[in-house]
Amino acid sequence: MAVPPSSPVVIITGSSHGGIGYSLCEAFAAKGCTVYASARRLETISTFSHPSIRPLIMDVTSDSSVQKSVEQVIEEAGRVDIVVANAGIPCHGPVLDISIKDARDALDTNVLGVLRLAQAVFPYMASRKRGTFITTGSVAGPTPTPWAGVYAASKAAAHAITETLQMEAKALSPDIHVMLVVTGGVKSNIAKNSSFTLPPTSLFQAYLPNIIGRIQLSQSGYTMPTAEYAKGVVEAALRKGGAPRTLAIGAHTTLFRVLRWLPKGVVLWYLWRRMGRLQK
Repeated sequence: MAVPPSSPVVIITGSSHGGIGYSLCEAFAAKGCTVYASARRLETISTFSHPSIRPLIMDVTSDSSVQKSVEQVIEEAGRVDIVVANAGIPCHGPVLDISIKDARDALDTNVLGVLRLAQAVFPYMASRKRGTFITTGSVAGPTPTPWAGVYAASKAAAHAITETLQMEAKALSPDIHVMLVVTGGVKSNIAKNSSFTLPPTSLFQAYLPNIIGRIQLSQSGYTMPTAEYAKGVVEAALRKGGAPRTLAIGAHTTLFRVLRWLPKGVVLWYLWRRMGRLQK
């Protein structure tokens, strides 16, 4: 059944319970949107109580799954207005210790997942001359830190794809908006890595406490509640006149914004001193 024009149709990837996407679904629904909450497994998106949130099985690492899921939404709802590329997985540890499989998995989800979703929805948005595409980025994208190099690389690539889409969308319609959300520390389940260990052959055994500290950084000290984060993203997405190109939101965003203006050598020295070097 087609959704009335008064209720924007939203697709959100990575909507599993306990994560940022889950809160985004609830926040969009609270604003009167019809939300398709997607994840790979139905049980992770089966606890929503809002009647405007509908479960959608989608694997962002599968071309066919993404395409079929988008087609399903358009067939059921009659259209899609907003798409949020939120699905992402962590990949922490020294660069030299990251397996090729783990690196490939992170890039497949965090980078190609964004690309697959964009390629599936943009032809439809272009045909309607309007729509909003949102990518959940990270402060780690423009500024890598020790012990998170592959994750930072995946987010940097996702940022580049999104910012390029911001330019290329201008060729399609002025009413197609692309927003990059530069996410700082937000309460979520992404850092559940208390059992993290290094391989026996690692050259960095002495740095294990530092690595665990980096993994838990986004969840330590002050972290923005997910509901507050989601409210800010949704307000920007639904802003009259169109979503902004960039939204920086969450803990530590001011620090990372300042770091971008400093000489690279100073930034690397500071980040290594804070997160990398052994404490005496």
